[in-house]
Amino acid sequence: MIKSDRKKIEHLIAFSTGMMSGGDGKELIEKHKEALNGITPYDMLYLEEYQMQMGITVPEIKRDINKILNVLYVYLKEYEWERPQEGTFLYYLMLENRAFEFRLNTMKKIIKAYKGREIEELPSLKAELLPHLESFAQFEPHYVKKENILFPFLERYWKEYKPLRVMWSLHDDLRRMIKELIGLAKSEESEWMALNRAIGSYYFGAFGMIQKEEIIVYPIAAGTIPKEDWTEMHKQSFEYPFPFIDRPNPLFDSPNPPAGESASEANRVAAEMSGPISNQLLQRATMIFDTLPLDITYVDENDKVLYFNRAKDRFFPRSPAVIGRDVRNCHPPESLHIVEEIVNKFRNGERDNAEFWITLRGKFIHIRYFAVRDEKGGYKGVLEVSQDVTDIRELQGQKRLLDWS
Repeated sequence: MIKSDRKKIEHLIAFSTGMMSGGDGKELIEKHKEALNGITPYDMLYLEEYQMQMGITVPEIKRDINKILNVLYVYLKEYEWERPQEGTFLYYLMLENRAFEFRLNTMKKIIKAYKGREIEELPSLKAELLPHLESFAQFEPHYVKKENILFPFLERYWKEYKPLRVMWSLHDDLRRMIKELIGLAKSEESEWMALNRAIGSYYFGAFGMIQKEEIIVYPIAAGTIPKEDWTEMHKQSFEYPFPFIDRPNPLFDSPNPPAGESASEANRVAAEMSGPISNQLLQRATMIFDTLPLDITYVDENDKVLYFNRAKDRFFPRSPAVIGRDVRNCHPPESLHIVEEIVNKFRNGERDNAEFWITLRGKFIHIRYFAVRDEKGGYKGVLEVSQDVTDIRELQGQKRLLDWS
């Protein structure tokens, strides 16, 4: 990782603080122009890290980050970095961005075609926009691949990785916004002003995310992550869809890379441990856990993710990259306090379980956490078990006979 220029960072902190407090942008640029000239993506990473150390919260950073980046974009885009070669993990993330930009601009053209007629022809406009808005929700795997593959690898090489939490929080904002936007487009009661405002927020948020990826995160990632790790990341990416682009051919040997191959790094760790359990039994146990209609994740006593199963219809995505990752980095900042409370109360013996239930993509999901303890009661981590209980909740009466139909 390139070392930061402390004096430059101090200027950037002063500049960003001035922008966040409503200062005059032109005056701030003139005052700090020496630091702004030659600014790098690494400087932006250090800046955000120092902001968080100063106690500036994620919501506060998110509130002004686009305004600050709009000013700094002209400087950051001049940074030269080695662009990813075709057929690599980063190449396809950027290709997905180009395809997404095309669709976002298509929506913009539709709205422009209705200019001056939006209110009187609102039902027609909504009907034309709706399929495009619904397609935007299909960009979700792009964000999931960042959270579950890119971020864990970055955490291995970036000492200043906390700003990734801001990006994850922005992912969640976009997820929320597109749901609300689709709801407005479907509603007969929603007015053009509310719909237009929501479209604008999502449009600039989505483009802003692409900008943050390609002028900050990707250049630093390209300069810090070793080549062999990029190969592994590309391999793991085949566990997810490639939104808006053709699914590429893998660059590795296995014709079926995703499902069973590197499924559990924990299996490899366990196989290296001495003990009475044979490799065959370990393989069978893995098959059993993968067959259960449950999402299972185990976090050890050091708060590191050690295992997850490969349920057929897993609804909370996991990638091999998360093995060994601190559990705090596996959650967006808005829910981090809940994770820490559960872990702390399990560790000190106050609690042994916790449960939640949510509706996710039309399914009713029951989520349970269990404290794992040894025979002496010593804390050995947390087991997360999630289950789709949608159909179970509908069961009534009894079924005593086998009926395959």
